[in-house]
Amino acid sequence: MFDVAVLGAGAAGMMCAAVAGQRGLRVVLVDHAERLAEKIRISGGGRCNFTNIGTGPANFLSENPHFCRSALSAYTPQDFLALMKRHHIAWHEKHRGQLFCDDSSESIIDMLRAECDAGKVQWRMGCSVTEIAHGEQGFELRTSQGSIRAAKLVVATGGMAIPQLGATDFGLKIARQFGLKVVEPRPALVPLTFDPVMWQPLSELSGVALEVNLQTGQGKTRGEFLEDLLFTHRGLSGPAILQISSYWKPGEPIVVDLAPGRDLAEELLASKSGNRQQLHTVLAGLWPKRLADRWLHLAEQGGKPGLAALRLADAPDKTLRGLAQDIHQWSLVPSGTAGYKKAEVMRGGVDTRGLDQKSMQAKTTPGLYFIGEAVDVTGWLGGYNFQWAWASGVACGKAL
Repeated sequence: MFDVAVLGAGAAGMMCAAVAGQRGLRVVLVDHAERLAEKIRISGGGRCNFTNIGTGPANFLSENPHFCRSALSAYTPQDFLALMKRHHIAWHEKHRGQLFCDDSSESIIDMLRAECDAGKVQWRMGCSVTEIAHGEQGFELRTSQGSIRAAKLVVATGGMAIPQLGATDFGLKIARQFGLKVVEPRPALVPLTFDPVMWQPLSELSGVALEVNLQTGQGKTRGEFLEDLLFTHRGLSGPAILQISSYWKPGEPIVVDLAPGRDLAEELLASKSGNRQQLHTVLAGLWPKRLADRWLHLAEQGGKPGLAALRLADAPDKTLRGLAQDIHQWSLVPSGTAGYKKAEVMRGGVDTRGLDQKSMQAKTTPGLYFIGEAVDVTGWLGGYNFQWAWASGVACGKAL
């Protein structure tokens, strides 16, 4: 018999269990995996992008966008850095506020394990839950390691991203069992794919990368990012695509500015007079050469013969303006995503309108809590989802 059972020994689950245990509650942490915290282990190329220094509510997507404010303001990146300092873990900042361990993500796992041990948390690893019953005395979990009873139950089972590491929709099944609504889940922070026939002419650009401005959607659902784009054999990837994938809806176009922060038409027209450079040479100075070659080749196939060899001085103004517009507003419609196997997170999850924003408790089932990725709060790429895990875990751990 425990005060609290936490399902899922990932980032949110361990944080919650540690906080609750150190407050004197008798806590058991249950996970079906044999090995602890695989998602933390592989994060950031093995160095764990554990938070982002600029984290705020605007960096998250949700059907209920104000829900995350309370937890994020109560436990900030600085609070997590203070915890790391106590455990003597060195870190560094990369671009755009992303924080990584100097050494290995194992140091974050060891820290969380130590915090749980300080709270006398009991572990049940490699333990599968087959049934959950609820009554006046709380919850009974029927598991592969016997029955566990707890007055309160915290669901921190994550989302469906990276099923090869054991990710499932178990948390959503529990939510539905207890009558909570679920926002339709889908892969997020994921590469986008394109029709193979349509993409074939661009497939030879695989490996080419450059900074772009990328946008999709309209109004409140619009997303826009200045990030690096990567061409692949099947479509587009890189940070720009992973970011925009969380906003993209099937059937909608994405619009890519391949020369962000510049007015290409004005530049071309201003340097036109007497300029004997060929357009191919001009674009090769702007982009990787392979991209310049392919872009002009496809433009020629599309009805603009001789474009690559055309000298800038001889190019009609209309041609230059048209070329610039095509480069600044390259519009294309993805056929889909690379799916949960390639996704970093799941968008959607337990509808937060059914949860209390300060405690993460289900409004209709006292004693039942949902935290972390299982909840309909999805962060941008760059450490934001870990910060949500820490913040929601702490909010819940303090409220138990």
